Amino acid sequence: MDLGLKGRKAIVCASSKGLGKACAMALAREGVDLVINARSADALERTADEIRTETGVSVTPVAIDVTTDEGRAALLAACPEPDILINNAGGPPPGNFRDWNRDDWIKAVDANMLTAIFLIKETVDGMMSRKFGRIVNVTSSAVKAPISILGLSNGARAGLTGFVAGIARETVRHNVTINGLLPGPFNTDRLRGTVAARASRDGIGEDEALKRIGEANPAGRVGDPDEFGHACAFLCSAQSGFITGQNLLIDGGGFPGTL
Repeated sequence: MDLGLKGRKAIVCASSKGLGKACAMALAREGVDLVINARSADALERTADEIRTETGVSVTPVAIDVTTDEGRAALLAACPEPDILINNAGGPPPGNFRDWNRDDWIKAVDANMLTAIFLIKETVDGMMSRKFGRIVNVTSSAVKAPISILGLSNGARAGLTGFVAGIARETVRHNVTINGLLPGPFNTDRLRGTVAARASRDGIGEDEALKRIGEANPAGRVGDPDEFGHACAFLCSAQSGFITGQNLLIDGGGFPGTL
């Protein structure tokens, strides 16, 4: 299926590895030119080279902290008129809400709510004037089913989701859609970090701990990041213009509800 994206331009945040990289790669395979972002210049350049080699598209790496005003300005200077914006950021650490102070909350809200809102603010009007735009916010399955030890993430990502629910209904008549992608357990460095802590606690190997997480999922496995990237690419496609304000849960059936 041709997604109708060849020659489009995309900004993909936090894309040197994991789900962000999978989104960038999926878009590149559709002929989208990329500006990719992460804090680590070395890892970002390696990812840029990998994407260029496989797909032949233009890839511009911008190694900055996108949660800062200066970082966002640098990212937008590299791609001032994106057709596609993928907002993505690593989640804040787990813990007990009794231990979190105001600085912890502000950091979480900055990274997982306000950064995405500010990037939308800077790009959405241009998208509407050009009559094409696709914005995808990578959030978390915790938006649908909060996880008690991830309270910082629950709060910040739910705030972004609520904000988007309003503006997505205002932009769609201009062929600009805004949607959320909610990942469950995927085989990424972040999950493996969680697995390492669990394995140490339970006195088992990391591979065994990861296997148990997969076996507990209705799909009998954890997700492959490429599966997530394909879903992202479809939400960015020319064919997805009637999908907006939605939150697509990609969790192998882990969420047990009907809505």
